[in-house]
Formats: sequence, C-alpha cells, structure tokens
Amino acid sequence: MVELSLAQARRIALAAQGFWRPRPESVTMRQVQRVIDTVGQFQIDSVNVAVRAHYMPLFSRLGSYDVGLLERAAGQAPRRLFEYWGHAACLIDVNLQPAFRMAMRRRQGLEREAVQRIVTTKPGLLDQVLDDVTRRGPLTARQINNEEVRRTDNWGWNWSEAKYLLEHLFDAGVLGVAGRNSAFERLYDLNHRVLPPSVLALPDPSDDTSYDTLMARAANALGVADRKALIDYFYLRDAPATAAIERLQASGTLEPVTVAGLPQQFWLASGARRPRRIEGQALIAPFDTLVHHRPRVLQLFGLHYRIGIYTPAAQRDYGYYVYLFLADDEIVARVDLKADRAAGVLQVLSAWLEPHGERRRSEVASRLLAELRLMAQWLGLPDVRVHHAGTLADDLAVASRGSRGER
Repeated sequence: MVELSLAQARRIALAAQGFWRPRPESVTMRQVQRVIDTVGQFQIDSVNVAVRAHYMPLFSRLGSYDVGLLERAAGQAPRRLFEYWGHAACLIDVNLQPAFRMAMRRRQGLEREAVQRIVTTKPGLLDQVLDDVTRRGPLTARQINNEEVRRTDNWGWNWSEAKYLLEHLFDAGVLGVAGRNSAFERLYDLNHRVLPPSVLALPDPSDDTSYDTLMARAANALGVADRKALIDYFYLRDAPATAAIERLQASGTLEPVTVAGLPQQFWLASGARRPRRIEGQALIAPFDTLVHHRPRVLQLFGLHYRIGIYTPAAQRDYGYYVYLFLADDEIVARVDLKADRAAGVLQVLSAWLEPHGERRRSEVASRLLAELRLMAQWLGLPDVRVHHAGTLADDLAVASRGSRGER
C-alpha cells in the first residue's frame, strides 16, 4: 500500500480543491464552471459580516470576479447550480441533482412534527400552498396567505405554518429555490421552472448508484481523504456510504493509501493530481469546502479551527468570523474580518500567526496584506484598517505603513 507524506497529502488535497492553478487575469463563466466542476458545492450562510459564504470560494480560487456570474449560474436558466442540502444548505452542481433524489424520496414523509400537526389541523393548507406557488411563484413564505397566531418564544426559528410546508415541499423535491430576495429569504417555485429540462429528463438513479456518484464526486474534490471526510462532504448516511467506498475501491476509482503520522485508512482518488509544490495565496472562508470538515483541517494542516460566531465573545480565541490564510501549501495565519461598508473599510479586527508560520513571519504579513487589499477592492472598499489585536497584527500594520511609504 502506498504511503504518502503529510506534505504530499496536503498538496494533493489543495490541488483537488483547485488551488494548484494560477488565478486568471479575467474571470468568465468558463472559470466559474471549472470551480463548480472541482468543488461541487458552495455553502450558503446568512452571516454577512464580511461577505456571504457562497461568494467567497470563487474569490479564494479565482481572485476578483463579478459576483453576477455566480448569481447567473444559480438563478438564471440554464442553471448550473441548484439549492439543496449538501454538507449544509448549498448551491450544488446541477448535474448532481439526480443523485440527490434519493434524499428527496426519503423526505417525502412528514418528518417534522410541526408539519404533521399543520396537516392535521389545517388539512387544506398544503394544497393551498402548492397552488399559490403554481399560480404566482416564485414566492417567499411571507407571500402565502394564511391566518395564524405566530409563536415568538423561539428566536430565529419562529417559522410560519406556510414556511414549514414550503420547506417540506422543498425537502421532498416538489419545489425548488428560484433564488433569494434582498432579505435573503428563499423564493420557492416548481422544480420544472427551476431545473434545466435536460436534468429533469434524467431517470431516477438507484440509491446505490446515487451513493456511488456522490462519494466519487467527494473523492475527486478531496483528492485524498479518510472515510469520515468522504462521507461528510455531502453529509451522507454512514452504512450505504461505506458500502459505496468498497464498490469504488473495487472498481479502481479509489485507491487505499496511508498518510505518514496518521493512524486511519485513507483513499486516493483515481487521477488525483500530485503536485510537487503549490504556489499562491488565498483567504479561506469558514464554510469553504477545503475546511468545512474540521477534523481534516487538524489532520492535514495542524490547525484546531472553530469559527467563533457560536461562542460567547469572552470565550473566543481568535474572533467572531475568522478566515484562514493559505500561503502556498500551508495555512499560516487567521484573521477576523468585517466589511464596514458605511466607512468604506475592510476591518481586520485581529490577525494571528500560526506557530509553524513563525519562520516566515515577515513574508506572511506582506502576502496577507496583499490578499486583504485584493479582497477589499473586490468588495468595493477603498481601505484596509488593521486593529492591534493578535500575534500578527503589528507585523501587518508595519507592512501596511511600509507599502504606503510611511514611517
């Protein structure tokens, strides 16, 4: 059995996520499609402290780009992405939609207690919701007419009855998401008005075929991975996903390997690139597919990574919404970022150097500053402001003054 060094495994993982290519001088839909083909999904998140999560992976890999390209890929026919449950709520490669139908079939039952209660107490409401969307869609939950007394005791999850039913129809694959409005609410519509006809026309694959498709796609996106990382890429069920690994290994799609210093079994994707070096830099958002599986970040990059937004302020180690900084084949720093749009400033609330980055401290500060300025420019913010918090903040401030010719 082949044994990979940790550095080899790390470079394979980065190449599989698209970080081996130089950034293009200009970004077209062709480059966007290439990233879609590579990573398969972009996680959606409502937090907008710097930039919404699904916009960032393309910037990380391509540099400055017109976000309208992503919006067109997800929101205009023929769609290249569709919204569904990947490793969370995600924009997913539309070519994978048939493989997700097994989950939709499973969710056709009334899984949520609230849905069961609504269907029992208001037996005509489900048909009304579907009829409203059919006649007037795309619609948000607030655009469905229904009289009810709303709960107020569950902050953030006080869904209306219409919202519960729309989510049930979405989970079951009856409805799709045509887009999001300015309040980031889902706009529900009939699937045949959302998905490309060529995708809708494809027959439903068996569950085994669906698992093989999704696990092979996860393997290609990860390059080299252990069982848990492969399964968690699309948050699949353990037993059938494990069976898919066995089938993919038998077919030669996956090759069992070991990684020096790590005890568990790994698998290498057939055709995975094995670069001798990775060059370049990128800011990595918390929900990027490179780092969403936190045990893998610890195994390959030596980082215990937590985002911070779910931790009380006094207990945060690095900040509220912490990005990682990738320099070549190492994650060498973390920064807590906030886009102050009113002031036109990208705020670096704190900056931290990883211990293994100490040998290249000055270089890291200089390259990180360049990436922060590129991000600020992409977001339409004229300036970057470094706060004096964190082990790299002073170096970042010195690099900033030096680049401006200040003493």
